[in-house]
This record gives sequence, structure tokens and C-alpha cells, in this order.
Amino acid sequence: QAASPVSYYRAHIFVFSFASMLAGGYGVAGPHAYNYADQLHYYPQGGDFEKGVISRPMRMRLNLVAAVLCLFVPWVMFCVVNAALTFSIHYRAPANAYSIVALGFLLVVGSGLAAANSMKRKLQGNMYQNHTWYVFLFVTSLLAWVLAVVIGRANFFYNTQPFYDAGNLGSYSLVDPAKVPGRQVMDGGRITFTADSKLDMGKAIGFKNVDTYCVVPITSGQLPLSTYDFWAVGMNCCDGGTGDFKCAMYNNSKVHGGLRLMRSDLRPFYRLAVRQAESTYNIKAIHPLFVHWVDDPSAALESYEQEGLKNYLLGMYGHFALQLVLVIFASVAFSQIAV
Repeated sequence: QAASPVSYYRAHIFVFSFASMLAGGYGVAGPHAYNYADQLHYYPQGGDFEKGVISRPMRMRLNLVAAVLCLFVPWVMFCVVNAALTFSIHYRAPANAYSIVALGFLLVVGSGLAAANSMKRKLQGNMYQNHTWYVFLFVTSLLAWVLAVVIGRANFFYNTQPFYDAGNLGSYSLVDPAKVPGRQVMDGGRITFTADSKLDMGKAIGFKNVDTYCVVPITSGQLPLSTYDFWAVGMNCCDGGTGDFKCAMYNNSKVHGGLRLMRSDLRPFYRLAVRQAESTYNIKAIHPLFVHWVDDPSAALESYEQEGLKNYLLGMYGHFALQLVLVIFASVAFSQIAV
């Protein structure tokens, strides 16, 4: 027995509905990836079935391919650009690092051009063209690139650059502040002082300029020194007056180590604090060296690298979570758009 016209057209509509579901809807999946069945309304007329008009607005279906691309493309770009600016390639080959940054920006520009072209075709009346995922990819890629540049540069400046700088300097042990002038260890990054070395709290002072830059000389023995060249430093850990210094491990008598201050933007303020100490206490500091007062200089140096890696991983996981949330919200929002 031959199939009835009604059965034939029901099967016809089912096939196109199923194909539309597999295609995933508008956008990257292709111009015909929409619910074709929603456009067909069949009704009997003179014993035949004729194609009717669109009876109701269609809603965009989730385009799984586009959603996955929009999740991973910005995230991978964020990870690569952030790594290029955070780790050793930025320190040893900055031109290569910024080439990677430029390539990431070109990817952003490319996604922007694709979004603009998609919008143009939509405005020209191409009913099959949808620009939503293209625009989303461009906006989130630009956001990922900006975040990677800002976070990567900050992480490099505060953590990994000091680690590489101090690591490239020498290491000195059993340095006696009373006998060794600062000029002899100008290339020192990690310094271990003699067991009788201590912080001379009576000559501590702070210089205020928005933040308070605290300094105290490192001495040994009981006699005044001809030049006070070794200074323990810290920020916002003193009241700015004389005789006050509560930075790092100041109250541990077993500590005799110093990790060199590598922040070039802070040195001028510590020099001003030392000059203030020279004037206040009538002392000299011919070749002042600034160190963080620590128990183990090598361990303190490694902590910079560990902090840089931790910040990178936090940024990587944090951006993935952000991008995932944005893709979910975009999928829900786009599914409500009538086309």
C-alpha cells in the first residue's frame, strides 16, 4: 500500500528537523543550519499539499562547534601571550616575546574582520547569515589579549624579572659589614653575613612619599663603622620616624641573610631614606646596597619564581572559568533570539 501524502510530508519535515539539530543552528555551522521544519506549514488544498508561508519566528539553536571554538580560542591565546610575557623568553629574548604578543593581536584583528564581514552580509539581507558568535569571538578574544598583556607584564615585573635579575648576580658568604665595603660586592644578589651581624635599630629611619620606605643599617661589632654600606629595606613597615623598623624578619636574631633589592623603581626612594639617615645620625654610606633581611637568600630567591608560576596558573584557570561562564551566558542569550 502506497504511503499517504500526509505520511510523506511528515517524514520530510522530520528529516530536515533532524538535520538541523545535527548542524547546530546558525553561524559557524553554515548558512543552512537552521530549523527548516519551522518554515514549512502544509495544509490540504484540492487534494494536494502545498508549501505554506513561515508561520512563526524561529529561534536560533545552539551551535556546539561555535561554542567550543569560542571557549578555547580566546583561552589558548590568553595562556600563550601570558606565558610569553611572564617567563624567561621575555627576559632573554624580549623581541621574540613581543612577536608572540603581536601574533595574538593579529588573531584578534582577524576575528574582528570576520565579525564585521558577517554583520555586513546580514545587513545586506542574507537571511541565512548570523553574526552573533563571530562578534562574541572577537570581543572575548580582545578581552583575553588585553588581560594577558596586563597580567603577564605585571607578573614579570613583580616576580619573574627580580628572580632572573638576582639569579644572574653572584652569591657571597660570611660578609662582615664592618670590614667589607659595599663596592666589593656590588655584583652580589644573595649575601650571607657573619654570625655577629645585626640590624642597628638605633639608626633606622623611614622616608615618606605616598608609601613609607624603611631602611636600617646592617652592622657588626660594637664600634661605629666608617661607612654603612649594607641596608635592610622594606616598604610600609615603619612609622617613618627614627629608630623604627618592623620589616620582614627584623626580630629574629638568627637571621643573617640578605636578598638584593632588584626593583629599580624603588631604589631612588631608599637612597633618599639613606641620605636622611646620614643627615640625622651623622654617618656615611658611600656605596649603599639594599637587601631584604631573610634567613635563607636562596630560598627567598626561589619564592619569586614560585610566586610567578602560581600567579600564571591562577590566571590560566581563572580565565578559563571566566570564558566558560561567558560562553554559557552567550549560548542562553543567543538561543532566545528570534531570526
